[in-house]
Amino acid sequence: MTERTTSSSWALAIVRALEAGGVDCRGLFAELGMDYAALADPDARFPQDGMTRLWLRAVEVSGNPAIGLNMGRERHPGALSVVEYAMMSSRNLCEGYTRLVRFQRIVAEGADLDFRPLGDRYALILTIHGDRLPPARQSGEASLASALAFCRWLTGKPIEPLEVRLQGEPPHDLAPYQALFRAPLRFNAPHYALVFRRCDMEAPLPTANEALARLHDRFAGDYLARFSGSRVTHQVRQVLCRLMPQGEPKREAVAGLLHLSQRTLQRRLQDEGTSYQQLLDDTRRELADQYLAQPGLTLLEIAYLLGFADPSNFFRAFRRWFGVTPGEYRARL
Repeated sequence: MTERTTSSSWALAIVRALEAGGVDCRGLFAELGMDYAALADPDARFPQDGMTRLWLRAVEVSGNPAIGLNMGRERHPGALSVVEYAMMSSRNLCEGYTRLVRFQRIVAEGADLDFRPLGDRYALILTIHGDRLPPARQSGEASLASALAFCRWLTGKPIEPLEVRLQGEPPHDLAPYQALFRAPLRFNAPHYALVFRRCDMEAPLPTANEALARLHDRFAGDYLARFSGSRVTHQVRQVLCRLMPQGEPKREAVAGLLHLSQRTLQRRLQDEGTSYQQLLDDTRRELADQYLAQPGLTLLEIAYLLGFADPSNFFRAFRRWFGVTPGEYRARL
């Protein structure tokens, strides 16, 4: 079965962070059945579950549950491959993070990003999905640490977030988190997020270059098209997003639009590690999160945009996804 994957460039950044913490990653790769030499191949990709196991074993052997924060201590240009170069060429961090959201799946398929204005501030919001294994907490913390390090490295300024949101219970030792983020920490949050000042995100970047940004956009877009186009999961998501405002999309309708039989569609989705119903549920959940951030949409409108004929079904599904009602979730945002 095809698994969600992580790019070799991001995997290499993780390995460098772990090795800086004293972890023998070469030995762990051998133990986990992964190819350490493939880290040097820019086109290689690693299974997400393999990276999850790597995080978990790294915590065990190091005894350091905050080891993911090492991703924020050293900055290696190119950790996000061509995506990072497109970000560096952007006019400002706001434009750069918008590009990262657009091309995120090149870096890692198991993460979804959103970058949105919140009044006089901006929020970079991260959701990590497990594959067969639930995601490691250190993966989310490493991503936030890396994102903040990128801001500081690129601008040359000691940017401090207004708030850092982290999933899970507060750790016993808060000191590493306080030292790195230098911002108020909020645990048990519904998602990982960095909340920034608007002025920090909109300040011009010294590396801005519009011509290079367009060039890197083309390279990243071509890679994403080749990578995503070969996966029926990506194609089904696109069709679902288009059909949902008309009501709950039926499998036979989606299969027909993709010129596949229902049986072939189901088999290809199974080969990619999912099912039609799971993909529909995941797509609805992700869109619900995006729609609730738009204050102009009522809860009833969001229910219909997600293809729910009965709003009560939307409310039940939302509580299953996020553990709160849509109104409570919107109030948190």
